[in-house]
Amino acid sequence: MTRRPASFPKGFLWGAATASYQIEGAAREDGRGPSIWDVFCRTPGKVKNGDTGDTACDHYHRWKDDVALMKELGLKAYRFSIAWPRVIPAGAGRVNPKGLAFYDRLIDELQAAGIEPFATLFHWDLPYELHCRGSWLSRDTADRYADYVTAVVRKLGDRVSYWMTINEPQVILGCGCQDGVHAPGDKLGDPALIRMVHHLQLAHGKGVTAIRAAAGRRVNVGIAPCAGPRVPATDSARDIAAARRQFEVPKFDVWSYSWWLDPIILGRWPADGLKAFGEHLPEGWARDLRTMHQKLDFLGLNIYHGRPGRAGRNGEWVPLPAPIGEPLTRFNWRVIPEALYWGPRLMQERYRLPIYITENGMSGADWVSLDGDCHDPQRIDFTRRYLRELRRAVADGVDVRGYFHWSLLDNFEWAEGYRERFGMVHVDFSTLKRTPKDSAWWYRDVIATNGEEI
Repeated sequence: MTRRPASFPKGFLWGAATASYQIEGAAREDGRGPSIWDVFCRTPGKVKNGDTGDTACDHYHRWKDDVALMKELGLKAYRFSIAWPRVIPAGAGRVNPKGLAFYDRLIDELQAAGIEPFATLFHWDLPYELHCRGSWLSRDTADRYADYVTAVVRKLGDRVSYWMTINEPQVILGCGCQDGVHAPGDKLGDPALIRMVHHLQLAHGKGVTAIRAAAGRRVNVGIAPCAGPRVPATDSARDIAAARRQFEVPKFDVWSYSWWLDPIILGRWPADGLKAFGEHLPEGWARDLRTMHQKLDFLGLNIYHGRPGRAGRNGEWVPLPAPIGEPLTRFNWRVIPEALYWGPRLMQERYRLPIYITENGMSGADWVSLDGDCHDPQRIDFTRRYLRELRRAVADGVDVRGYFHWSLLDNFEWAEGYRERFGMVHVDFSTLKRTPKDSAWWYRDVIATNGEEI
């Protein structure tokens, strides 16, 4: 029977998350080079309203005030990403000292505020020059990524103790290179995508090695895939066994957990996947496993929703139909709080790593009311429901060490432009004024009580 703890474990890290292209702005300042997103945003019809990240939240200039706001909200940790084209404008070659200096200042300010920095090294903003040289179809991109990681960690590794190599690699390829709805907007077939998966895995492995070599001290390294986990309808052994079959890959699926994670965490490819489509792996793929398979300290999981279902007659997974009038976020994503129980539980069962929830949140129809405040009761209810399920996972023995709400700020939501608001802090994109929403103050109380508030 599940125990119901009053709070989360002592030392649990409560934080919020952002990403460089979504908040920084300053797209042409201080030597920053163009990314694939800068180009994609200028392709007619690709981003709603023709929005771009040129200014975004202007965090590049307002970082000090934003850190002060984080401190006021009581954040224990802050997950942010570093922009590759800000650090190495062409993706390879010359390092831009002004780009590194921005993150240097940010990290000092975070530490002065008592906030633990969690740095993501690649959150989708590939330098455009590298895209022109082959992007992730080219093995060379993995080497250039390792060079970039080395430059960053040599500068910042004395203060940053938590590093993530890649954010949501499934989305990088699934949305960007298969469906074409994200940058760079390609629509490639399975053989090309399988090679790209391989080179991203190789980049991850080279990145882990570079982090540990450049840091010069003990640091914690992980990766942050997205997870829309299966949610069994009951706790029966049959339904749970059917949910575990999400790790099978009888045919290529760019969203597969195991095809991405088994090589880099377990040191092997799924046998069914190798049999079905392994012929498309690039030459030397087996030798690359030594590079991909590096010791990790944690697994980050970005979880927003799940996929309810149950076991069929032969033990197969049968998705449950969506209820009429089911709750949906502003983004039309399903509200499935149990995903924050089953996602961590099933992932830790397979990969045996400590877990951080590196993203969880919802888009809402939020605006500043006549009273000057921003009231978002649905976000509070959403987060409370999900955190209760996460607490249940912890009570059942899942080693979850932190939670990062997505997002700290309303920001540039990729192909949706500024239409979707995920932030706990409202941003007026005309004036860039920040207004903490009710959820921000509620989350402050959650942090102060270590989860007793939920």
